[in-house]
Amino acid sequence: MTFAHKIAALDAVKRASERSAAIVHGEMKRGLHSLASIAATAPFLGFFGTLLGTANSFMGVAGDKWSDYAISMRYLSDSLVPTELGLLVAMLAFCAYKYFVAKLGDCDVEMRSASLQLLNELASARF
Repeated sequence: MTFAHKIAALDAVKRASERSAAIVHGEMKRGLHSLASIAATAPFLGFFGTLLGTANSFMGVAGDKWSDYAISMRYLSDSLVPTELGLLVAMLAFCAYKYFVAKLGDCDVEMRSASLQLLNELASARF
């Protein structure tokens, strides 16, 4: 094998390795956008639930009795639960998103390192 053939073969191995790494990267990244969307929209859905709960809590305010106000306040405090749940879901989804993005970056570094190691081994091998 001539030197030119060896360089051409190493270039082909490098292109194939990069192509494989890009395919694996795309497959691993597939669900991350959905996780980011969940993290972005969950607080707004929780806030919408709180608005509905707040509106429903004032149904009993029209009466003159103290018990109507107590019931209304109980419903008002219960109306904050959707916001709490929305924020909890958003924080968990955001933490999971950041974790998987970091793991994807680590995997990219490992694939690049393995590819370079393979190229170095093939370049130093005698044919």
